[in-house]
Amino acid sequence: MHRKRQAKIVATVGPASASPEMLKALFLTGVDTFRLNFSHGSHEDHARVFHAIRTIEREIAMPIGILQDLQGPKIRLGRIAGGLASVSAGDVVRFVLRSESGETSAIPLPHPEIFAAVKPGDDLLIDDGRIRVRLLRVGADELETEVIFGGTISDRKGVNIPGTVLDISPLTTKDRNDLAFGLDLGVDWVALSFVQKPGDLIEARGLIGERAGLVAKIEKPSALEKIDDIISLSDVLMVARGDLGVEIPAEEVPGRQKELVRACRQAVKPVIVATQMLDSMVSSASPTRAEASDVAMAIYDGADAVMLSAETATGRYPVETVEMMDRIIRSTEGHKLYNSILRATEPALQPTPAHAVAGAAADVATAVGAPAIVAFTSSGVTAARIARERPSLPIVAITADMAVARRLCLLWGAISLCDEDLGVDDRFEQAAWLAKHVGLARAGDNLVIVSGIPFGQSGTTNNLRVARL
Repeated sequence: MHRKRQAKIVATVGPASASPEMLKALFLTGVDTFRLNFSHGSHEDHARVFHAIRTIEREIAMPIGILQDLQGPKIRLGRIAGGLASVSAGDVVRFVLRSESGETSAIPLPHPEIFAAVKPGDDLLIDDGRIRVRLLRVGADELETEVIFGGTISDRKGVNIPGTVLDISPLTTKDRNDLAFGLDLGVDWVALSFVQKPGDLIEARGLIGERAGLVAKIEKPSALEKIDDIISLSDVLMVARGDLGVEIPAEEVPGRQKELVRACRQAVKPVIVATQMLDSMVSSASPTRAEASDVAMAIYDGADAVMLSAETATGRYPVETVEMMDRIIRSTEGHKLYNSILRATEPALQPTPAHAVAGAAADVATAVGAPAIVAFTSSGVTAARIARERPSLPIVAITADMAVARRLCLLWGAISLCDEDLGVDDRFEQAAWLAKHVGLARAGDNLVIVSGIPFGQSGTTNNLRVARL
């Protein structure tokens, strides 16, 4: 199944999209990887969705990726006396280290790690930044603050502390239970929330091992300060612009997005741009022009994938939203300036044989008029190296490992196929047959084939061949 686009679509599953019929409709419309958001739903709910996706995969005989998104630690207020507290700019407000408060003048904040980390002059953002307070005095169990932006504070609202690293694991007890459940199911990716530092990924990797790929969600300013190490330790980056946009100035988010996409491309790691991409389609059958431009900008930046959240999880128009995102991607990739913009941001070619072969594949394929590049890949790295160059033709990524094929559903330009019986002697015949099978080649075409020798050994991208079908 050739989508006729290079960037991929990730869709979040929720009440609006959890039925087998809707999941199949979403896949046929354009979803490449499904996201299971473990902030909501029971294990039984997620298991039903997982098995329904795998049933669709068997019916259609194409790999489908499944991403488990862990909730992570949620920093929230406790229960306020009366349930609400109204504050105005200039007010002095106390936060106390308790889960409940019997007095309206004190707001409970049951997180000792905040009291240990903050200092006078720091800001606390409440309810996604709608309310901002600045610390005047820090005590062992009480914070005195001045309200900068006022409003109504209610029970259990979220709290953000921009620029402050909290001594807290990104994996709560709930996350560890959810992770064990997801790995037993067989999810392809695990997304780690609240990443603050490289050590967070080391902790997660110790639990995951090689059973799934690790996605680092970038939503904290402290993660941006250590981004090279975080990219190195992760398999995929997710630019979670919603939370990131709360903690850094909104005007900085577009530039940061471009930096992160380019850094991942340099490191040969896929990157997902996420959050509120077509948000108005939760309740409307069409997006705003600003939202269409937002999706297009992520594609011009070179993102491997763009993600839908509430639009497909709880929205009224999940299929129409995926169809719209597919149309925006195809229109953007077909624009006359698209390739020149990608070339302008192309990272320098790394001076290794593997990168040189991958880089040459696109040039050779263009020169001989090939309809596609075929990449034999045991770990997915060969296909990723080719995708790094953002060639103007599809990459047919062939692997003997279904887990790898499913993970490649996130990779820019890759049409992933699994042939578990693939061997050394028949790999070029298989390349020709599979390229024809997905409708990308026919008799008489030249096909550019990239592989490694010894065949099947990870990391040995060293062979480029042109074969005539």
